[in-house]
Amino acid sequence: MATTPTPTAAKSPSPPPRSILRDPSFLRLWTGATASGLATWALPFVLGLAVLHRDLGAAGLGLVLAARTAGFLAAVAVGGVLADRHARRAVVLWSALAAGAAAPLLAAGLGRSLVLMTAAAALAGAGQGACRPAFQALVAETVEPERRQQANAAMTLAVRASTLAGPALTALLAAFLDVRTLLLGIGLLWLVAAFVPARGAAAPGAAAGPAPRAGFRAEFLEGIREARRHPWFLAGLAALVCVVSLGYSATSVALPLISRDRYGTEWVLAAAMTAYTVGALAGALLMARRRPRSQGWAAFAGLAAYGFAPLSLVLPVHPAVVVAAYAVAGTGIELFNVPWFTATQREVAPDKLARVSSLDFLVSYGLAPVGLALIAPAVTAFGVAPVLAVCAAACFLVPAAAALVPTARHFARTAPAARD
Repeated sequence: MATTPTPTAAKSPSPPPRSILRDPSFLRLWTGATASGLATWALPFVLGLAVLHRDLGAAGLGLVLAARTAGFLAAVAVGGVLADRHARRAVVLWSALAAGAAAPLLAAGLGRSLVLMTAAAALAGAGQGACRPAFQALVAETVEPERRQQANAAMTLAVRASTLAGPALTALLAAFLDVRTLLLGIGLLWLVAAFVPARGAAAPGAAAGPAPRAGFRAEFLEGIREARRHPWFLAGLAALVCVVSLGYSATSVALPLISRDRYGTEWVLAAAMTAYTVGALAGALLMARRRPRSQGWAAFAGLAAYGFAPLSLVLPVHPAVVVAAYAVAGTGIELFNVPWFTATQREVAPDKLARVSSLDFLVSYGLAPVGLALIAPAVTAFGVAPVLAVCAAACFLVPAAAALVPTARHFARTAPAARD
């Protein structure tokens, strides 16, 4: 006698992935990174307020900001070595405390001692630079590999939100507080960055025990050798440097001029920069959920999209085109950044991760002032349109060439297994 087959239970859909911000350890790390981002972006704005209040001259502002940049570049390489040598959490603690200690020194020197303010700004930059590679390595220690892309998207969301919220919040508080109080508030943000993040895993470099270690220079060179093991990393770094030193520098110089001379209003400048940040937020949100099969090629395509920003300034187009181009450029930057950070955390040897990350920050941040210094004379010599056209072409072509490098397709030495 035939029997009725027992119906099989319907396969229940897999639950939606849990938000990375519901992980307490990562949430604490994200909060500390957000506080450091707010402090970083608020400081130039507060110092600008000091110029408006005549507590600081324009030349003094330039000197103080230059000292902060110099401190950052000097400390980022040292911070990478320290973060591979010792517990990354301890590096974040002491570097954030150094940046926090600079805030009351800046307040004390305001209107009294430019020398003190310059030294304090260098200390603030050093604290900021030392903690950047440590924060980057702490993500790899805190989050399991399959969730790191979501974690990196959340971290870059914090950075982008800080670029909007930092100056805006400072402007709001400036209606009620004086500049010295605002500087002390920046110090409090650095204290949050110092004490809120949870303790990470043991430093990979500490596993070998008390054996004697090489000097700072030798260990930093080890990080460079590790970076050279990954052709996709070198290609990506070259493309990033091109976009930052040519594309970003050209638009930083040209956009204010074109907004004033072509459109006769500052609205285009403000709208374009806001659109860039909003586009970056959208790009980070997209990468929190999407993982392209050929993530390296997709990332380089996103990086090349920055070329639309200088291209939109070459011809007298409608202002809406400029704003849209900046939104596309911002989105593309994060389509590159999130997979780039994730691949670095996955592919680089864990005991050299902070040093390789510091090399990334050192080269990209370090060459940006060179681009700014060269673009202005080039504009004077050749005109705005030719310089922008060359920079736009470089932004399109260099990432395309980098995508042809072996291992660039997947940002990995070996292709990943096929996904279901």
